[in-house]
Amino acid sequence: MALTPATDLGPATALVCRECGTTRDLGPFYACEECFGPLEIAYDFQGVTRESIASGPRNIWRYRGLLPVPANVADTPNTEPGLTRLVRADNLAESLGLQSLWVKDDSGNPTHSFKDRVVAVALAAARELGFKVLACPSTGNLANAVAAAAARAGIRSAVFVPSDLEAQKIITTAVYGGTFVTVDGNYDDVNRLASEIAGEQDDWAFVNVNVRPYYAEGSKTLGYEIAEQLGWRLPDQIVVPVASGSQLTKIDKAFQELIKLGLVEDRPYRVFGAQAAGCDPVAAAFKAGHDVVRPVKPDTIAKSLAIGNPADGPYVLDVARRTGGAVEDVTDAEVVEGIRLLARTEGIFGETAGGVTVATLRKLIDAGTLDPAAETVIINSGDGLKTLDAVAPVVAPSANIAPSLEAFRAAGLA
Repeated sequence: MALTPATDLGPATALVCRECGTTRDLGPFYACEECFGPLEIAYDFQGVTRESIASGPRNIWRYRGLLPVPANVADTPNTEPGLTRLVRADNLAESLGLQSLWVKDDSGNPTHSFKDRVVAVALAAARELGFKVLACPSTGNLANAVAAAAARAGIRSAVFVPSDLEAQKIITTAVYGGTFVTVDGNYDDVNRLASEIAGEQDDWAFVNVNVRPYYAEGSKTLGYEIAEQLGWRLPDQIVVPVASGSQLTKIDKAFQELIKLGLVEDRPYRVFGAQAAGCDPVAAAFKAGHDVVRPVKPDTIAKSLAIGNPADGPYVLDVARRTGGAVEDVTDAEVVEGIRLLARTEGIFGETAGGVTVATLRKLIDAGTLDPAAETVIINSGDGLKTLDAVAPVVAPSANIAPSLEAFRAAGLA
């Protein structure tokens, strides 16, 4: 794949190594030639104002001037994700002893998770780079998003997932058609296989492998939206679920870009990461004071976060330490209670990753690590309908009665 004069990647100017700082021309590259460090996008932003953003579409393309996408991206077939609701969560705040809490509810995206954001940006870049197939290894939500985005774009998809994935995520990927393969192994096994396939299939864009620098930038839109929906200001603290860690690091990147562009006030904020205890390599490294993340074999109900060797793990540590945050983990039982607490206080049914985030929020408050007086945002990254098995054993109707007023009275439900 080579760039042509017609290639339009918006304000993106180069790829830069996150380890050694070496730069190279834009293209389908993800590892530094000098040190094998991960690459990310460098930009030259021009003319981005609050007004130019507000006049854009009511989806992530309102921020196209801050993303590696062509100027006409909104006009090409795509799932139009983003601009999900930021819910003021007074009931949950009261139950936890917080003064001000918001839930960024990304279950409102087209396939009901934040992955629609990153896939939309990856698809736009993949088109510009000349790829013909949209592909991915996935823990479930990404599989949904890739299959749907490819269907909408009229191109082929190729999706690979662990065979023990939740049935809901299997069905909600298969329904879109395309090539869909379940693999006997965990996510890290699937990811390794995808990397090998990517090396043989020149026209396949594995969104989180060979076009990962572009794909990851989609998570910045979460940060942009939070700031815009708060009235162009940053929250005091934010709690983000950690799988690969890319979502957390890109939200931080978004906040830093908004500060540098003068779109928000330059003020301190703290970033906290949330993991499940059954897959907590980043939390373990943070607590041990390590800079290196030691891979683990995942064993948790939070399968969307079950990445034992997270690519952005070391960078999550950097962000948490730089901002005065932390990375914490919670048990599966706490995850289930987190899901139920969010549902019964705010009417939001989050998937297991959302349960991890709520439970981690509670744990950080109880430990005195998170300031209960500071304005806080948490991320609900997906819909609870995708992980019904997590709560099915612990929720049920209040009663089963005959269709009569007498039966209702006898049940004592009035």
